Amino acid sequence: MVSGSKKTAAEKAEAAEERRQRIWQVILAIPPGRVCSYGGVAKLAGLANGARQTAWALRHLPRDTKIPWFRVINSQGRIAMPEGSRGYREQRKRLKAEGVTFNEHGRLSSKSFWWDGS
Repeated sequence: MVSGSKKTAAEKAEAAEERRQRIWQVILAIPPGRVCSYGGVAKLAGLANGARQTAWALRHLPRDTKIPWFRVINSQGRIAMPEGSRGYREQRKRLKAEGVTFNEHGRLSSKSFWWDGS
């Protein structure tokens, strides 16, 4: 691509796939019993201000994925899906099975659950 020229649709698609793969690799690295925020995942993937890119990558996961999508929550320590929804209940159930707990306000009960990549 020549500097200053527009990217083709194929180049844009290739770049999007590369970002998605980087995000998925970070999510795969989150240990059981720990969580990371959407923005934290993006930062670890080298994508500044990329919380929305993380959400986009999660929406594009294959149905039968082994990627632990449920370990990604919002920066306030809450599950991002609407409370009571099927997705919310599934994410909370999976996190509880790994020992992650929430307080009565729906936030992580301890800062020790946060994972920063180390």
